Amino acid sequence: MVAEFDTYLHDELDLMREAANASQLRRNFVDSDTLMIPEMIWDLCHTNVIVMERMYGISIGKTNELRAAGVDFKKLAVDGVEIFFTQVFEYGFFHADMHPGNILVSLDPNTFGRYISLDFGIVGNLSEFDKNYLAQNFLAFFNRDYRRVAELHIESGWVPENTRLEELEGAVRTVCEPYFDRPLKDISLGIVLMRLFQTSRRFKVEIQPQLTLLQKTLLNVEGLGRQLDPDLDLWKTAKPILERWISQQLGWRGLVEGLKAEAPNWAKILPTLPRLLAESLDRHGHKDSKPEFELLKQVLFEERRKRRQLWGALLFLGGFIIGALFVLTRIHSI
Repeated sequence: MVAEFDTYLHDELDLMREAANASQLRRNFVDSDTLMIPEMIWDLCHTNVIVMERMYGISIGKTNELRAAGVDFKKLAVDGVEIFFTQVFEYGFFHADMHPGNILVSLDPNTFGRYISLDFGIVGNLSEFDKNYLAQNFLAFFNRDYRRVAELHIESGWVPENTRLEELEGAVRTVCEPYFDRPLKDISLGIVLMRLFQTSRRFKVEIQPQLTLLQKTLLNVEGLGRQLDPDLDLWKTAKPILERWISQQLGWRGLVEGLKAEAPNWAKILPTLPRLLAESLDRHGHKDSKPEFELLKQVLFEERRKRRQLWGALLFLGGFIIGALFVLTRIHSI
Protein backbone atom coordinates (compact mmCIF):
# COMPACT_ATOMS: atom_id res chain seq x y z
CA MET A 1 0.00 0.00 0.00
CA VAL A 2 2.82 2.40 0.94
CA ALA A 3 4.66 1.54 -2.28
CA GLU A 4 1.49 2.26 -4.30
CA PHE A 5 1.06 5.74 -2.81
CA ASP A 6 4.79 6.39 -3.24
CA THR A 7 4.28 5.72 -6.94
CA TYR A 8 1.31 8.10 -7.13
CA LEU A 9 3.23 10.88 -5.37
CA HIS A 10 6.18 10.63 -7.76
CA ASP A 11 3.88 10.38 -10.78
CA GLU A 12 2.31 13.68 -9.70
CA LEU A 13 5.66 15.39 -10.21
CA ASP A 14 5.72 14.44 -13.93
CA LEU A 15 3.52 17.05 -15.61
CA MET A 16 3.60 15.24 -18.96
CA ARG A 17 1.88 12.33 -17.21
CA GLU A 18 -0.69 14.72 -15.75
CA ALA A 19 -1.31 16.22 -19.20
CA ALA A 20 -1.80 12.72 -20.65
CA ASN A 21 -4.29 11.89 -17.88
CA ALA A 22 -6.24 15.07 -18.65
CA SER A 23 -6.24 14.27 -22.36
CA GLN A 24 -7.67 10.79 -21.72
CA LEU A 25 -10.44 12.14 -19.47
CA ARG A 26 -11.26 14.86 -22.00
CA ARG A 27 -11.56 12.25 -24.75
CA ASN A 28 -13.88 10.14 -22.57
CA PHE A 29 -16.20 13.11 -21.91
CA VAL A 30 -15.83 15.04 -25.14
CA ASP A 31 -19.59 14.98 -25.80
CA SER A 32 -20.67 15.35 -22.16
CA ASP A 33 -23.13 18.05 -21.13
CA THR A 34 -22.13 17.75 -17.44
CA LEU A 35 -18.30 17.76 -17.38
CA MET A 36 -15.64 19.92 -19.05
CA ILE A 37 -11.91 19.09 -19.18
CA PRO A 38 -9.34 21.65 -20.38
CA GLU A 39 -7.48 20.91 -23.60
CA MET A 40 -3.72 20.41 -23.25
CA ILE A 41 -1.38 22.60 -25.35
CA TRP A 42 1.07 19.81 -26.13
CA ASP A 43 3.70 21.94 -27.89
CA LEU A 44 4.26 23.86 -24.65
CA CYS A 45 4.10 20.95 -22.19
CA HIS A 46 7.17 19.38 -20.59
CA THR A 47 7.91 17.20 -17.57
CA ASN A 48 8.02 20.30 -15.35
CA VAL A 49 5.70 22.61 -17.34
CA ILE A 50 2.04 22.11 -18.17
CA VAL A 51 0.09 24.51 -20.37
CA MET A 52 -3.62 24.07 -20.95
CA GLU A 53 -6.76 25.82 -22.07
CA ARG A 54 -7.91 28.43 -19.57
CA MET A 55 -11.16 27.54 -17.83
CA TYR A 56 -13.52 30.04 -16.22
CA GLY A 57 -15.69 29.10 -13.26
CA ILE A 58 -16.28 29.31 -9.51
CA SER A 59 -14.91 26.78 -7.04
CA ILE A 60 -17.59 24.32 -6.01
CA GLY A 61 -16.66 25.07 -2.40
CA LYS A 62 -17.94 28.65 -2.73
CA THR A 63 -21.56 27.69 -2.25
CA ASN A 64 -22.78 31.22 -1.46
CA GLU A 65 -21.49 32.56 -4.77
CA LEU A 66 -22.93 29.61 -6.68
CA ARG A 67 -26.31 29.98 -4.98
CA ALA A 68 -26.34 33.71 -5.79
CA ALA A 69 -25.62 32.86 -9.44
CA GLY A 70 -28.68 30.58 -9.55
CA VAL A 71 -26.95 27.19 -9.76
CA ASP A 72 -29.27 24.23 -9.06
CA PHE A 73 -27.54 22.40 -6.20
CA LYS A 74 -29.69 19.26 -6.39
CA LYS A 75 -28.85 18.80 -10.08
CA LEU A 76 -25.21 19.59 -9.38
CA ALA A 77 -25.07 16.88 -6.68
CA VAL A 78 -26.69 14.25 -8.92
CA ASP A 79 -24.44 15.19 -11.87
CA GLY A 80 -21.35 14.79 -9.68
CA VAL A 81 -22.33 11.26 -8.64
CA GLU A 82 -23.17 10.28 -12.23
CA ILE A 83 -19.85 11.67 -13.50
CA PHE A 84 -17.89 9.68 -10.92
CA PHE A 85 -19.68 6.37 -11.45
CA THR A 86 -19.48 6.79 -15.23
CA GLN A 87 -15.73 7.30 -14.98
CA VAL A 88 -15.38 4.22 -12.78
CA PHE A 89 -17.67 1.72 -14.48
CA GLU A 90 -17.82 2.84 -18.09
CA TYR A 91 -14.17 3.78 -18.56
CA GLY A 92 -12.33 2.29 -15.56
CA PHE A 93 -10.32 5.53 -15.47
CA PHE A 94 -11.24 8.10 -12.86
CA HIS A 95 -10.09 11.42 -11.42
CA ALA A 96 -8.89 10.41 -7.96
CA ASP A 97 -8.34 13.82 -6.38
CA MET A 98 -11.84 15.30 -6.45
CA HIS A 99 -11.69 17.76 -3.57
CA PRO A 100 -13.39 21.17 -3.97
CA GLY A 101 -10.12 22.92 -4.87
CA ASN A 102 -9.95 20.89 -8.10
CA ILE A 103 -13.56 21.41 -9.17
CA LEU A 104 -15.12 24.52 -10.67
CA VAL A 105 -18.65 25.19 -11.87
CA SER A 106 -19.14 27.04 -15.14
CA LEU A 107 -21.31 30.19 -15.12
CA ASP A 108 -20.95 30.79 -18.86
CA PRO A 109 -24.47 30.92 -20.40
CA ASN A 110 -23.49 28.25 -22.97
CA THR A 111 -22.20 25.80 -20.36
CA PHE A 112 -23.98 26.99 -17.21
CA GLY A 113 -23.90 24.55 -14.29
CA ARG A 114 -21.36 22.16 -15.80
CA TYR A 115 -18.49 20.75 -13.79
CA ILE A 116 -14.93 21.76 -14.68
CA SER A 117 -12.21 19.35 -13.48
CA LEU A 118 -8.62 20.45 -12.84
CA ASP A 119 -5.43 18.84 -11.50
CA PHE A 120 -5.06 15.37 -13.03
CA GLY A 121 -1.93 14.26 -11.21
CA ILE A 122 -3.70 11.36 -9.47
CA VAL A 123 -6.01 9.09 -11.46
CA GLY A 124 -7.27 5.59 -10.75
CA ASN A 125 -7.37 2.64 -13.13
CA LEU A 126 -9.67 -0.35 -12.72
CA SER A 127 -9.60 -3.59 -14.68
CA GLU A 128 -12.76 -5.27 -15.95
CA PHE A 129 -12.35 -7.71 -13.06
CA ASP A 130 -12.23 -4.85 -10.52
CA LYS A 131 -15.30 -3.18 -12.01
CA ASN A 132 -17.27 -6.41 -12.03
CA TYR A 133 -16.29 -7.11 -8.41
CA LEU A 134 -17.35 -3.64 -7.23
CA ALA A 135 -20.61 -3.45 -9.18
CA GLN A 136 -21.79 -6.85 -8.00
CA ASN A 137 -20.75 -6.06 -4.41
CA PHE A 138 -22.75 -2.83 -4.34
CA LEU A 139 -25.84 -4.47 -5.86
CA ALA A 140 -25.61 -7.49 -3.53
CA PHE A 141 -25.25 -5.17 -0.53
CA PHE A 142 -28.38 -3.19 -1.32
CA ASN A 143 -30.29 -6.40 -2.01
CA ARG A 144 -29.13 -7.73 1.40
CA ASP A 145 -27.56 -10.71 -0.36
CA TYR A 146 -24.71 -11.16 2.09
CA ARG A 147 -23.91 -14.63 0.83
CA ARG A 148 -23.23 -13.16 -2.61
CA VAL A 149 -20.93 -10.53 -1.07
CA ALA A 150 -19.00 -13.34 0.65
CA GLU A 151 -18.89 -15.39 -2.57
CA LEU A 152 -17.52 -12.39 -4.48
CA HIS A 153 -14.70 -11.99 -1.96
CA ILE A 154 -13.76 -15.66 -2.36
CA GLU A 155 -14.20 -15.72 -6.16
CA SER A 156 -11.92 -12.69 -6.46
CA GLY A 157 -9.02 -14.78 -5.17
CA TRP A 158 -8.24 -12.18 -2.51
CA VAL A 159 -9.38 -14.53 0.29
CA PRO A 160 -7.61 -17.81 1.09
CA GLU A 161 -9.29 -20.78 -0.60
CA ASN A 162 -9.94 -22.52 2.72
CA THR A 163 -12.12 -19.62 3.99
CA ARG A 164 -15.50 -20.85 5.23
CA LEU A 165 -18.20 -19.20 3.17
CA GLU A 166 -20.76 -19.20 6.03
CA GLU A 167 -18.29 -17.57 8.45
CA LEU A 168 -17.45 -14.79 5.98
CA GLU A 169 -21.15 -14.33 5.20
CA GLY A 170 -21.87 -13.83 8.92
CA ALA A 171 -19.10 -11.23 9.22
CA VAL A 172 -20.43 -9.31 6.21
CA ARG A 173 -23.95 -9.40 7.66
CA THR A 174 -22.62 -7.93 10.92
CA VAL A 175 -21.11 -5.00 8.99
CA CYS A 176 -24.00 -4.34 6.62
CA GLU A 177 -27.24 -5.12 8.44
CA PRO A 178 -27.22 -2.07 10.79
CA TYR A 179 -27.40 0.25 7.78
CA PHE A 180 -30.81 -0.98 6.70
CA ASP A 181 -32.53 0.68 9.64
CA ARG A 182 -31.65 4.01 7.99
CA PRO A 183 -33.00 5.74 4.91
CA LEU A 184 -30.95 4.93 1.82
CA LYS A 185 -29.92 8.56 1.56
CA ASP A 186 -28.15 8.21 4.92
CA ILE A 187 -26.06 5.22 3.82
CA SER A 188 -22.44 5.96 2.90
CA LEU A 189 -21.10 3.58 0.25
CA GLY A 190 -17.59 4.75 1.08
CA ILE A 191 -17.98 3.87 4.77
CA VAL A 192 -19.56 0.50 3.90
CA LEU A 193 -16.66 -0.29 1.60
CA MET A 194 -14.14 0.75 4.27
CA ARG A 195 -15.79 -1.45 6.93
CA LEU A 196 -15.91 -4.39 4.56
CA PHE A 197 -12.17 -3.97 4.03
CA GLN A 198 -11.62 -3.80 7.79
CA THR A 199 -13.69 -6.95 8.35
CA SER A 200 -11.76 -8.65 5.56
CA ARG A 201 -8.51 -8.35 7.52
CA ARG A 202 -9.72 -11.05 9.85
CA PHE A 203 -9.98 -13.35 6.85
CA LYS A 204 -6.54 -12.36 5.47
CA VAL A 205 -7.95 -10.63 2.43
CA GLU A 206 -5.35 -9.05 0.14
CA ILE A 207 -6.37 -5.39 0.06
CA GLN A 208 -6.08 -4.03 -3.48
CA PRO A 209 -4.39 -0.58 -3.68
CA GLN A 210 -6.55 0.55 -6.62
CA LEU A 211 -9.68 -0.10 -4.55
CA THR A 212 -8.29 1.92 -1.64
CA LEU A 213 -7.79 4.87 -4.00
CA LEU A 214 -11.35 4.39 -5.22
CA GLN A 215 -12.64 4.36 -1.63
CA LYS A 216 -10.84 7.64 -0.88
CA THR A 217 -12.38 9.24 -3.97
CA LEU A 218 -15.84 7.84 -3.24
CA LEU A 219 -15.74 9.41 0.21
CA ASN A 220 -14.79 12.74 -1.41
CA VAL A 221 -17.68 12.47 -3.87
CA GLU A 222 -20.18 11.55 -1.17
CA GLY A 223 -19.08 14.38 1.09
CA LEU A 224 -19.21 16.89 -1.75
CA GLY A 225 -22.60 15.64 -2.97
CA ARG A 226 -24.22 15.84 0.45
CA GLN A 227 -22.69 19.26 1.05
CA LEU A 228 -24.59 20.41 -2.04
CA ASP A 229 -27.74 18.42 -1.26
CA PRO A 230 -28.13 16.93 2.26
CA ASP A 231 -30.98 14.72 0.97
CA LEU A 232 -28.91 13.21 -1.85
CA ASP A 233 -29.76 9.52 -2.28
CA LEU A 234 -26.45 8.24 -3.60
CA TRP A 235 -27.82 4.74 -4.20
CA LYS A 236 -30.81 5.95 -6.22
CA THR A 237 -28.44 7.93 -8.42
CA ALA A 238 -25.78 5.24 -8.80
CA LYS A 239 -27.97 2.12 -9.14
CA PRO A 240 -29.07 2.69 -12.77
CA ILE A 241 -25.43 3.16 -13.80
CA LEU A 242 -24.38 -0.06 -12.04
CA GLU A 243 -27.30 -2.05 -13.46
CA ARG A 244 -26.66 -0.74 -16.96
CA TRP A 245 -23.00 -1.68 -16.74
CA ILE A 246 -23.73 -5.16 -15.41
CA SER A 247 -26.31 -5.66 -18.16
CA GLN A 248 -23.72 -4.66 -20.74
CA GLN A 249 -21.13 -7.02 -19.28
CA LEU A 250 -23.15 -10.05 -18.22
CA GLY A 251 -26.42 -9.92 -20.15
CA TRP A 252 -27.28 -10.65 -23.80
CA ARG A 253 -25.95 -7.25 -24.81
CA GLY A 254 -22.68 -8.06 -23.05
CA LEU A 255 -22.40 -11.33 -25.00
CA VAL A 256 -22.95 -9.54 -28.32
CA GLU A 257 -20.45 -6.80 -27.44
CA GLY A 258 -17.92 -9.41 -26.35
CA LEU A 259 -18.29 -11.29 -29.64
CA LYS A 260 -17.89 -8.05 -31.58
CA ALA A 261 -14.76 -7.16 -29.63
CA GLU A 262 -13.23 -10.60 -30.23
CA ALA A 263 -14.28 -10.78 -33.92
CA PRO A 264 -10.87 -9.63 -35.28
CA ASN A 265 -9.10 -12.35 -33.29
CA TRP A 266 -11.53 -15.04 -34.42
CA ALA A 267 -11.17 -13.86 -38.03
CA LYS A 268 -7.46 -14.73 -37.77
CA ILE A 269 -7.88 -17.97 -35.83
CA LEU A 270 -10.80 -19.68 -37.61
CA PRO A 271 -9.14 -20.11 -41.05
CA THR A 272 -6.15 -21.81 -39.41
CA LEU A 273 -8.18 -24.30 -37.32
CA PRO A 274 -8.32 -27.05 -40.01
CA ARG A 275 -4.52 -26.88 -40.49
CA LEU A 276 -3.84 -26.82 -36.74
CA LEU A 277 -6.17 -29.76 -36.14
CA ALA A 278 -4.65 -31.76 -38.97
CA GLU A 279 -1.12 -31.08 -37.72
CA SER A 280 -2.13 -32.07 -34.20
CA LEU A 281 -3.61 -35.33 -35.43
CA ASP A 282 -0.54 -35.99 -37.52
CA ARG A 283 1.78 -35.44 -34.56
CA HIS A 284 -0.07 -38.11 -32.57
CA GLY A 285 0.85 -40.65 -35.23
CA HIS A 286 -1.19 -43.17 -37.13
CA LYS A 287 -0.81 -46.21 -34.87
CA ASP A 288 -3.42 -45.33 -32.30
CA SER A 289 -5.61 -43.24 -34.57
CA LYS A 290 -9.24 -44.20 -34.62
CA PRO A 291 -11.04 -44.62 -37.99
CA GLU A 292 -13.09 -41.47 -37.45
CA PHE A 293 -9.86 -39.48 -36.90
CA GLU A 294 -8.42 -40.84 -40.13
CA LEU A 295 -11.62 -39.86 -41.95
CA LEU A 296 -11.47 -36.38 -40.43
CA LYS A 297 -7.86 -36.00 -41.55
CA GLN A 298 -8.76 -37.00 -45.10
CA VAL A 299 -11.58 -34.46 -45.16
CA LEU A 300 -9.32 -31.71 -43.83
CA PHE A 301 -6.52 -32.45 -46.30
CA GLU A 302 -9.02 -32.59 -49.15
CA GLU A 303 -10.43 -29.25 -48.05
CA ARG A 304 -6.97 -27.72 -48.01
CA ARG A 305 -6.22 -29.11 -51.48
CA LYS A 306 -9.44 -27.63 -52.88
CA ARG A 307 -8.71 -24.29 -51.27
CA ARG A 308 -5.22 -24.21 -52.84
CA GLN A 309 -6.72 -25.05 -56.22
CA LEU A 310 -9.29 -22.29 -55.85
CA TRP A 311 -6.66 -19.69 -54.93
CA GLY A 312 -4.51 -20.84 -57.86
CA ALA A 313 -7.41 -20.43 -60.27
CA LEU A 314 -8.26 -17.00 -58.90
CA LEU A 315 -4.63 -15.84 -59.21
CA PHE A 316 -4.41 -17.15 -62.77
CA LEU A 317 -7.69 -15.44 -63.72
CA GLY A 318 -6.60 -12.20 -62.07
CA GLY A 319 -3.26 -12.25 -63.91
CA PHE A 320 -5.03 -12.97 -67.20
CA ILE A 321 -7.43 -10.03 -66.75
CA ILE A 322 -4.59 -7.63 -65.80
CA GLY A 323 -2.55 -8.76 -68.81
CA ALA A 324 -5.51 -8.36 -71.16
CA LEU A 325 -6.23 -4.86 -69.86
CA PHE A 326 -2.54 -3.92 -70.35
CA VAL A 327 -2.57 -5.16 -73.98
CA LEU A 328 -5.84 -3.34 -74.76
CA THR A 329 -4.44 -0.13 -73.23
CA ARG A 330 -1.32 -0.35 -75.40
CA ILE A 331 -3.38 -1.02 -78.55
CA HIS A 332 -5.62 1.92 -77.74
CA SER A 333 -2.63 4.24 -77.26
CA ILE A 334 -1.19 3.24 -80.67
